[in-house]
Amino acid sequence: MSAALVTSLVFILLPTLCFSQSDADSLLKFKKSLKNGDSKLKNWLPNSSPCRKKWVGVVCHGETIIGLRLSNLGLTGSIDVGALTRLRGLRTISLVNNAFTGPIPEFNKLGALKAIYLSNNQFSGEIPNTYFGSMRSLKKLWLNENNFTGQIPPSLMELSHLMELHLEGNQFSGEIPELKYPAVLKSLDLSGNKLEGNIPECYSKFNASVFDGNFGLCGKQFTKYCVHHPHIHKPFSNSRAAIILISATLVVVIFFVIVGIASTMHNEDDDLRNLSSSRETLRTVCVVPCSNREASIGSSGKSSSSLKIKLGSLKVNNKNGMNDFVMVNEEKGAFGLDDLMKAEAEVLGNGQLGSAYKAVLGTGLAVVVKRMEEMNKLGKDEFGVEMKRIGELKHPNVMTPLAFHFRREDKLIISEYMPHGSLLHALHDDRGLFHAKLTWQNRLKIIKGIAEGLGYIHTQLAATYVVPHGNLKTSNVLLTETYDPLLTNYGFHPFINSDRVAQRLFAYKSPECLQNQQHVSPKSDVYCLGLVILETVTGKYPSQYMIDGVDGIDVVQWAQSSISANHVEELIDPELLASGPTSINQMLTIIRIGVACTKSNLDRRLSLNEAISKIQEVD
Repeated sequence: MSAALVTSLVFILLPTLCFSQSDADSLLKFKKSLKNGDSKLKNWLPNSSPCRKKWVGVVCHGETIIGLRLSNLGLTGSIDVGALTRLRGLRTISLVNNAFTGPIPEFNKLGALKAIYLSNNQFSGEIPNTYFGSMRSLKKLWLNENNFTGQIPPSLMELSHLMELHLEGNQFSGEIPELKYPAVLKSLDLSGNKLEGNIPECYSKFNASVFDGNFGLCGKQFTKYCVHHPHIHKPFSNSRAAIILISATLVVVIFFVIVGIASTMHNEDDDLRNLSSSRETLRTVCVVPCSNREASIGSSGKSSSSLKIKLGSLKVNNKNGMNDFVMVNEEKGAFGLDDLMKAEAEVLGNGQLGSAYKAVLGTGLAVVVKRMEEMNKLGKDEFGVEMKRIGELKHPNVMTPLAFHFRREDKLIISEYMPHGSLLHALHDDRGLFHAKLTWQNRLKIIKGIAEGLGYIHTQLAATYVVPHGNLKTSNVLLTETYDPLLTNYGFHPFINSDRVAQRLFAYKSPECLQNQQHVSPKSDVYCLGLVILETVTGKYPSQYMIDGVDGIDVVQWAQSSISANHVEELIDPELLASGPTSINQMLTIIRIGVACTKSNLDRRLSLNEAISKIQEVD
């Protein structure tokens, strides 16, 4: 090789090598600012590649550092934001559940950040009003469970891409600023602060629970309207009329809280938009709990005061036999509706079919109560027959409901609560509380368990159910403590009104339904299985889950294109690349099975039995 050619190659490669070393130096400088960085970040070493050597908490895309996931490490000290400004690809920072103190770090110097998670630290002080002015890309901000004071910065509410905002459990005071782009914000929690005044109209889509614990707030969410100017904290005059007005208002509020109890139950599976919802204590009229996951990310971890409901209080509006509570599975013991009504309840989230709450019964059993709003196709007797049939299913990878309650408008379905939550949250949780345990071994076990559970559901329900599961997606796969999957929210197709079923069940997102206007079939479940497989191996959130496709990737098209170009390796979640050659080969095989399950042509799509057989052969 000529000297000239060698020189040319050096100049070509030098920028890349320098940039990589520059990233490592930046992280080492950041580590130096931490008091316990040497003990907590042991593999952050000089002359080492953060991406190739898998530095603790460093998330890469290729050789580019895109995230710092440093949760649950007990980190203390200062945060050298200046060092991080050199990481040009950095988009996410998570410092959840550490021991940082002092004012909020100057993350506003990192204008390209999309997500900041600082939950459960001891940050304090006021945040400058203009702090977020330069952070035009910010989508997710979690500052909950710290000690921030002062007003909520107006610049925060002017961000055009802000989708998730969690400030609960601080000491923010003053009025809530107007929201400039209310349609964009999907997840909000301002509870447990010292906010006051009128809740602006732009927050009307959020219910009272997200404002709970701010005793100076007023607005239609609380049926407590502001008198005069929204500054409710200003004292009324000492006139007798003002005293009477206050007393009358309190009586009316208490009355509506009691009357409203019977009508405020919610539930169902939660998609990524709910992935970011934190635990909300049920304080007003909600009695039932639900969706099958505890929003452990961003939850306070503090004991929560909840409203205990007596069964008698529910009879105020009870015209549909509220005492008719049917057990379909007594493996966890029998209980009645009165036991449920006495339990503390927490809101978990909303989904396509309704809302979900968690309740802990007097026996210590934690249950999820789902209020299903679209299940009005069957009468009471037919509904009971089908629920008892589902209650008889027994398989280690299938979650069997415990009980149900039939009402004309909606139905309550009670299941056991799984504290590890769903596969959706484990895969896409930027705060890393569960994601770190999703090794390839665990992911392969999850995929195999899902296939086995789906196969069992098909053997039990395929004879009479057009699409036996009908709603398979990662939000409907719960995880046990040992990361075994449990399928939930299945078998609902016969229950849902014909004019609503296509909007409510994910099987109707299969190509034969969207493109060819064909009806769902057992192979629609196979398509959903393939999508779950691709999501689990790639770690990418499928655009198929979203109504508008925003912030998701068409993993099916991506996988097909990569296979055609013989670039299958690029599909693998970067966090799995250090698993070794044997594991990589397993991943490539599983990806190809996922693609074969998602073929648009039904004749070319694998049957469920073929898919299960191929998956079980991967060892």
